Amino acid sequence: MRVIFLDRDGVINKYPGDADYIKSWSEFKFLPGVKLSLKRLNDSGFKIIIISNQAGVSKGIYSQEALNLITQNMLQELNDAKVGITAIHYCTHLQEDNCSCRKPKTGLIDMAVAKLKNAGLNPQLSQSYFIGDTIRDVEAGKAAGLKTILIFSGKEKPDNKDKWATLPDYTADDLAAAVDLILIS
Repeated sequence: MRVIFLDRDGVINKYPGDADYIKSWSEFKFLPGVKLSLKRLNDSGFKIIIISNQAGVSKGIYSQEALNLITQNMLQELNDAKVGITAIHYCTHLQEDNCSCRKPKTGLIDMAVAKLKNAGLNPQLSQSYFIGDTIRDVEAGKAAGLKTILIFSGKEKPDNKDKWATLPDYTADDLAAAVDLILIS
């Protein structure tokens, strides 16, 4: 079974900027083409798992309840678009907490893989992908043995390439272009 691991902000929804967070459902805006792109992945047999750092909870910028409501509404809209999300895993810790789940560490990916295996599924990580909008996402994906795609619809931009500590396997303008890359490979 092949899995697509996705970051959330800047991949699924509009990136709020370095100094801000998505704090409520009214601030959450799907990026163009995301729902169709995710449906194409589902239709091609991929399981989709969202892996996202959400430290705004620990910083007190928004509550766990607000994050839950954003997630619930996001999932409802995706369900209405016939998109199935297998799981969502958030790290709400601060960077200084040095937890094992905050990207670029692989704790959330490891947890998701363990849950798939416990459900009797056999994820093929070498045939799976992590799609994100930061080098931190690329580092997490590579450390977990996934192919990586850095997209430019969020934080990272192609003109910063000389500053990247880790190079992605692929780059794409947005999720739709990343899905095109995956489906032709």
